[in-house]
Amino acid sequence: MVGISEQAEDLNRRLKETAPQILSLLSSFGKNAYFPSGGILAQTAEARSTVLNATIGQAFEDDGSPMVLDALQRQINLPPKAFLYSSSFGQKDLRELWGRLILEKNPSIQTQISLSVVSNALTHGVFLTNRLFVENENVILPDKFWGNYRLLFPNSVLDRYPLFRENKFNIEGLCEKLSGNGEKKIVLLNFPNNPTGYTPTEGEAEEIVKAINECAERDNQVVVICDDAYFGLVFEEGIHNESIFAKIANLNENVLGVKIDGLSKEAYAWGLRVGFMTYGFKNMTREAAEILENKTAGAIRGSISNVCTISQLIALEALKSYEFEIQIKKNFSKLKERYDIVKETIKENPHYSECFKALPFNSGYFMCIELRKNNADVIRRRLIETFSSGVIAIDNMLRIAYSSVNKKRIPLLFKNIYSACRS
Repeated sequence: MVGISEQAEDLNRRLKETAPQILSLLSSFGKNAYFPSGGILAQTAEARSTVLNATIGQAFEDDGSPMVLDALQRQINLPPKAFLYSSSFGQKDLRELWGRLILEKNPSIQTQISLSVVSNALTHGVFLTNRLFVENENVILPDKFWGNYRLLFPNSVLDRYPLFRENKFNIEGLCEKLSGNGEKKIVLLNFPNNPTGYTPTEGEAEEIVKAINECAERDNQVVVICDDAYFGLVFEEGIHNESIFAKIANLNENVLGVKIDGLSKEAYAWGLRVGFMTYGFKNMTREAAEILENKTAGAIRGSISNVCTISQLIALEALKSYEFEIQIKKNFSKLKERYDIVKETIKENPHYSECFKALPFNSGYFMCIELRKNNADVIRRRLIETFSSGVIAIDNMLRIAYSSVNKKRIPLLFKNIYSACRS
């Protein structure tokens, strides 16, 4: 490794001793990544207890309090420390609380997982995962995927398989992509799926995990990226309601699970930009977890430096509030009502099938309809111009975000789509 720093080299040596298979999964950037233990940050930490501390690149009043403008301070109900820098790892209390919530919501996790590192929401977490683990390699994912992945994996081939086969998750398609021996595989699983709003059944989730385990047993080394943006929004019985990460984290020593989640959809806090990255693999030691945390924080330090302190403190206080879960359930109920109305509208209007069919959906914010004949973008434009209705066109589909539509107007939206197709 030409030009690799001594600190990164030390991390790699320690990772090779405790989990050599994980070291081999890192990209060249990932192998070079480290959070600096010397330099300005270390010298500032060493001087923290001094009376005359001239190490900190922030401004303070004569009494030692942060020098904050009242024009800013009066707009938030947080102490002045909210305007100071956060660690590149994130606020420690927030990281620990989020880790406890992951374990509470995913009781299948029966192994050591890393302490979550705070990212600038989920998009940034996917970006960091690409930098740390992907080296111009194929990324295996369904053909129905979030378009932003094209930007987040710019040097990779998005190696796609059909998401559905006979209205079920296409396990055969995934298995085909996982074939081979002694290779590195990168798998991206996004449930509930954006754009279709589909989450596997309990049985399908078991089959997905089995396929990944069999791949690992053939001496393949696998990174499984779990995009959990819409985690918790499952509206039907029999649907897998934990993160698939819960099964991946203790699956096989050759499988590294990367859970990427955050407050955007889970806590209806899209603009706060608070996300988390958490790692897990079978028999992961605390030392291996800390090395992955260190490399992640180093990647953050070398890009955005740290995530907004105000956002993190708002998140922390909200998560600690006894009202938080009550309000989450209230919003869930509203989305479930809209989901039910979508289901009823399609069921009660069988003639809509002349123009489109609904793809399987059971969770999340969205559902998709596949057009029988019409061009999706033509219909999208006609809906705007003639029916004052907005949807997203993707290939031959329309993505409908029922999460943003008044429940009483959902039937009208589908009527407009049908009329636009007929006209």
